[in-house]
Amino acid sequence: MPAIPDDESWAVAEFTDAELGDARRTQRLIELTTVFAHRPGASLPEACGDRARLKAAYRFFDNEAIDPQAILESHVRATSDRLAQVPRVLAVQDTTELDWTAHPATTGLGPLAHPAHQGLLVHTTLALTPERLPLGLLAQQVWARDPATIGQRTTRKQRPIAAKESQKWLTSVAAVREAHTRCPQTHFVCIGDREADVYDLFLQERPSGVDLLVRAAWNRRVDHPERYLWTKVAAQPVVATLTVWVPRRGLQPARQATVAVRWCLVLLGPPTHRTAEKLPSMAVWAVQAVEEQPPAGGDPIEWMLLTTCAVHTPAAAVERVDWYACRWGIEVWHKVLKSGCRIETRQLETAARLRRCLPLYSVIAWRLLYATLLSRAMPDAPCTALLELEEWQALYCAIHVTATPPATPPSLRQAVHWIGRLGGFLARRGDGEPGVTVLWKGLQHLTDLTFMYHIMRPLPAIQQHVGKD
Repeated sequence: MPAIPDDESWAVAEFTDAELGDARRTQRLIELTTVFAHRPGASLPEACGDRARLKAAYRFFDNEAIDPQAILESHVRATSDRLAQVPRVLAVQDTTELDWTAHPATTGLGPLAHPAHQGLLVHTTLALTPERLPLGLLAQQVWARDPATIGQRTTRKQRPIAAKESQKWLTSVAAVREAHTRCPQTHFVCIGDREADVYDLFLQERPSGVDLLVRAAWNRRVDHPERYLWTKVAAQPVVATLTVWVPRRGLQPARQATVAVRWCLVLLGPPTHRTAEKLPSMAVWAVQAVEEQPPAGGDPIEWMLLTTCAVHTPAAAVERVDWYACRWGIEVWHKVLKSGCRIETRQLETAARLRRCLPLYSVIAWRLLYATLLSRAMPDAPCTALLELEEWQALYCAIHVTATPPATPPSLRQAVHWIGRLGGFLARRGDGEPGVTVLWKGLQHLTDLTFMYHIMRPLPAIQQHVGKD
């Protein structure tokens, strides 16, 4: 499993290849990312700490010569190095709204789902291992809706895919194809929720080693006697039962659900409104996971999954369900970006400046999520996989109320637990592992502790002797 670079070099590793037209801009990008990562939830003035650095940050975000995509592409190349080390990658894609309605003076924004709200839409592809470890971003599309397009939903069937927001799913898969070119030995599975149930997505050309896994939204026609997808799959026997984690939704608490799994090969028919295009039928595997005994008052879980990844055994069907359950990882990343990095509180006056700011905080949000989950994937690794020398020493001394750290660094899991304690994690029996929220709070406290440790720790004996001379 690839290890995360230490705090001194991680921003360099992610952004050193950023082609911004001037090496000084790349160096500024690395500096700002490192500074912002120390206090991801702080305002820009607070995070920068001094007027000169704050002025440099504003100047960077205002520079029209800097392409936001060029910032992200450097991280994507660094991500590819991590992807090449694992046999399979789940490329989860999803859209979120970034709402700047509270800052009405910001120009260049567009209407969101609620027309009275203004902001940007962000469609991101996050690379995860089947063990749920996020390895980085593969793509990110950012746009503001044109107010003139509001109300065009009724004409969506008459418009080509390239003229609709649904094109984002195909663009994301194209980015995954590029990643596969760089990592030909890695198997990629593109995962999307019900919004990704677009027929053109299945028609899109894909090389061997790039597959789709999409939750069905439509009870499509199938070229079988049962005629429709849900009827066809319901006729299949239950081949397995599986326990899946259901995250909190609204007033419904998080819980575990037992689902029955069915699967079969189906031949999907093209949409009836596109008959004139003479589109071919598509052979895919359908895997259904349904909660047959939901809790009282709770909504039952039902996932109808369509995949191009062959399913020949019950174990393979269960694996596809488990892969889809990993999709929750991008929802957590959205939470880190919004709540941990507080991207929607950034006041930069224009959408163009916000677009240059977004890649920095997107990568910082990835690193925070990576730090959270790395300790679960590699609990016994030394904490130097995440923390530099002074950081883990300051952490140890603060937790143990001592001035002398040990010679050997603690394990990654132990260090993450201590960071969690700084952020409010109680570590009681049954509390499990620290979550993202307490970890990002703890990391901010650790920044202050490390700064003070650097100032207050005794100098090595040789340096003390030289000082006396």
